[in-house]
Amino acid sequence: MLTPVHTRARRARPQQGATIIEVLVALAIFAIGMLGIAGLYATAVRQASGAEYRTTAAMLANDLIGRMWMSDRTAATLQGNYGSSGNGAGYASWRAAVTNSGLPGADSSTLAPTVTFSTVSGGGTSPVSTSLATITIFWKGPGDATAHQYVALAQMKP
Repeated sequence: MLTPVHTRARRARPQQGATIIEVLVALAIFAIGMLGIAGLYATAVRQASGAEYRTTAAMLANDLIGRMWMSDRTAATLQGNYGSSGNGAGYASWRAAVTNSGLPGADSSTLAPTVTFSTVSGGGTSPVSTSLATITIFWKGPGDATAHQYVALAQMKP
């Protein structure tokens, strides 16, 4: 017996492929999250390396300041022994320490550390002139487009 067309119930087709679409969307979200975590990790490594280089530069500058404090602190002696323009024994020894410190690029001639002195005239209660040392240390980390620098100032009384 045939059923008339108008009385047949239309059956809804079951959804096919919905699960695979859900899985693909979940995988895409997971992949985006993993790429974000990898990017954060790379940034954290760069920041940690930068902090290490800044700390090394600060320790090297403080080392030179300590060496200068232990020596004769007259302006002529400081300039002759530690000034980078004169390449005295104190500067040469300290520059070797900078070169061997592990700062990237610090051993190149273009990124050589500089030490300059200027005279600060005494005034007020102290008429004695002092020397102001400016120590600049340069480095260029892997992947850096420009060189970084650390500058330390120290005032030396004779």
